[in-house]
Amino acid sequence: MKPNTTRTHARDKCLLIGFGDIGGRLARLLPPAHYQVTAISRRAKACPGYIELSQCDATNEAQVASFLKECVDVVVITLTPDAYNDEAYHRTYVRSMEVLVRVLRAAERPPRRVLFVSSTSVYGQRDGSWVDEASPTEPAGYAGRRLLEAESLLLDSGLPGCVVRFSGIYGPGRERLIGQVRAGEGCAREPVVYTNRIHADDCAGVLAHLIQYQGALAPVYLATDCMPAPLWEVKRWLAAEMGLPEGHLREEPVNTRRGSKRCANRMLLETGYRFLYPTFREGYSAVLESLGG
Repeated sequence: MKPNTTRTHARDKCLLIGFGDIGGRLARLLPPAHYQVTAISRRAKACPGYIELSQCDATNEAQVASFLKECVDVVVITLTPDAYNDEAYHRTYVRSMEVLVRVLRAAERPPRRVLFVSSTSVYGQRDGSWVDEASPTEPAGYAGRRLLEAESLLLDSGLPGCVVRFSGIYGPGRERLIGQVRAGEGCAREPVVYTNRIHADDCAGVLAHLIQYQGALAPVYLATDCMPAPLWEVKRWLAAEMGLPEGHLREEPVNTRRGSKRCANRMLLETGYRFLYPTFREGYSAVLESLGG
């Protein structure tokens, strides 16, 4: 993907709230000649020399306000809970968004774009149906409910907000499915459970594309690759690519807690984004190659 580099003015100030894997990949895609990138994270960590990283609790309004004393042009929110429970998700997403909305609304000049990384867990469909940005969002779990709450806080704030709902992220360091296949954890062919995937490089690519996009953004984009697939098909393909013997994968029921749906990326493609890894085959081939097969 070649980002849209048409500029209205040089050296936009871009603030990354949260600086994990996706934030780091995104920062590398924003050319220093055009973007002054700063980031805040609740933990101190190493980062490239061209990025100014500071430790900050995103739920602490005074701290957040201190980093927004100067006007910023773009804000990108890529937060990660420190635990997998409702309290942690509420603190990370809802309380942080409440703070950020208050601070940005009080700013002398609001940013031109605020991107919030959400998840397709806001959908609760379990019947394999197609979903897009207009589909009902009725999440069954706390994660989807808290993300949806944070989305609403941003979209109802009057700020120029845009929500990006990523599907299942994989890539270097995100090899859970590969580990399952290596351990023989298969799944049943029936009933079909669909999985939706996006490579971490495409996550960063989508965000960089939307930051630099010159048109008006929609309130929500569903960011997933171009091929939803049955989970059994993905696992069996991976087993074959890894050279595992026939019958290595155990036939066992699939946990349908996360539902079964097919995510459509038409709106994202219409902005001009082109995937580095349009299906799980290209993406996982690259991951397997990086692992040495």
